[in-house]
Amino acid sequence: MSETEIVVRYAETDQMKIVHHSVYAIWFEAARTDYMEKAGYPYARIEEEGLMLPLSKLECKFLSGARYGDTVVIKTFMKKITPVRLEIHYKAYRKKDSALLAEGITVHAWTDSSLKIINLKKKSPALYSLLEKEAGADT
Repeated sequence: MSETEIVVRYAETDQMKIVHHSVYAIWFEAARTDYMEKAGYPYARIEEEGLMLPLSKLECKFLSGARYGDTVVIKTFMKKITPVRLEIHYKAYRKKDSALLAEGITVHAWTDSSLKIINLKKKSPALYSLLEKEAGADT
């Protein structure tokens, strides 16, 4: 699991003065990138190896609102990996009071640079092994 802190910018809020729902997908991407970096396999390295992780599913359940200036902590953890798919879960909390703001899931396919689905276990055994060890670390 990793934790990524994001300070809410004014441009991320809507007329109701809370973070717009569309921003959470961007935050999840930032947290996922941070997670992979902390796991020792940054996205740049994945792409250098000719691997891609296109998004196939995105879910988000909104529980409370964040506002301009709030610090949001996104806890990211690998839930499931198969040779062709990766499932990552996110929990976004307001730092000052630990209020759970949102819970999300992204599912990605492992592909080559032409977006053809590949078997990660065969293509990059080291990466598969690393992520397999990470999978299931729930909070």
